Amino acid sequence: MDESIKDNAADGIDNKKIDDDPDSAYSDVEWQDADNGETGRIEIRNCNKKKKMDSAVKVIAFVLIAMFSGGVSGTYVANKIASQTYNYSSTSQNSSSGGSDSSGSAEAADTAINKVAEDVGPAVVGIVISGNTTSPLTSDSYSGSGIIFDSNGYIVTNNHVIEGATTISVKLSSGKSLEAKVVGTDTRSDLAVIKVDAVNLPVATLGDSSDVKVGDLAIAIGNPLGEEFAGTVTAGIISALNRTIQYEGSVYKVLQTDAAINPGNSGGALCNEDGEVIGINSLKIGSAENAEGMGFAISINEAKTIIDSLMSTGKVSRPYLGIYGATVVAGNNSVEGVYVKEVVAGSGADAAGIKPTDIITELDGQKVTEFENISAILDKHKVGDVVSCKVQRGGKNITLNITLSEMGEN
Repeated sequence: MDESIKDNAADGIDNKKIDDDPDSAYSDVEWQDADNGETGRIEIRNCNKKKKMDSAVKVIAFVLIAMFSGGVSGTYVANKIASQTYNYSSTSQNSSSGGSDSSGSAEAADTAINKVAEDVGPAVVGIVISGNTTSPLTSDSYSGSGIIFDSNGYIVTNNHVIEGATTISVKLSSGKSLEAKVVGTDTRSDLAVIKVDAVNLPVATLGDSSDVKVGDLAIAIGNPLGEEFAGTVTAGIISALNRTIQYEGSVYKVLQTDAAINPGNSGGALCNEDGEVIGINSLKIGSAENAEGMGFAISINEAKTIIDSLMSTGKVSRPYLGIYGATVVAGNNSVEGVYVKEVVAGSGADAAGIKPTDIITELDGQKVTEFENISAILDKHKVGDVVSCKVQRGGKNITLNITLSEMGEN
């Protein structure tokens, strides 16, 4: 045996581990004695395979963890999106543990829609007319909707649904059809009351539209596109309040909603989540805007007084001044008001001494800057009321008292 090897063995180097060095690529290197007479040798075992195996295990573990966390994240996002469907409730709902639960709110909205459909649906009827209709939205056989508000057979609908009809047929939710007669109509508000010969009918509760807020749940019930789709329910939110829309010379104050209102929905109910009617749907008003996702309903508070008048007298008595005019700015912007083009003979304005070319600047103590101001002021009065009117005539201000007369049908 080589003496140098023997010396090294005697020094104990045969038990030295090279893998004590962390930077070494080898491990388990040791001296082997050669007492059997063979030439001495050193056996070196490379541990790169072991390190590669460790790396492979780490990579696989990383991939598995990534897949698991990705699945959890995807499930969370999907559940989050699903929980927002029909989440229209304006007030948050707490879970039994005291925290908010978005999925619970969505379920509450769905439950509200179901309940409203069950409670109000039986009080919404289909209306089919025949005759020489005058409305561009009607035909010789047209389907619309109506709301039973009195169990003795009284139904409110849109005037344009029955306008020009020679016969009116009402189809109840039970499938039974009854002939109806007209109680009263009002072209300006586009409302009408009809009656069928029946008692103990299901009725809808008329709510308070002044309590409605933007974002509240809105549920429309009617007969879109005809009797084939009778009792259809669509849901959305209240998009805006007190919208003022001018159509065919009339000014309407309406609720705006994104709930679908289609042909046949006119005269149907727009309800809140408590099942109260807050508006009467009108496609006629919506056709003036012709915009996707914008439906309109006559607010129920506006409709109530009109319904009462139609029930008692068959018409709506409205006050008016008796002038034709237009908004004007004159005198280098120093005078704003309504320029009087014509005074109706025999009207309150005529009796008070209003003359053409007068500029109305105040009415009932309120400033007038545009023609719509006059309509808003008169809506607070009734026929026979006396209001003060300030006009500018020939550079001078004159105050006159006008007794409001009744507006004719035309």
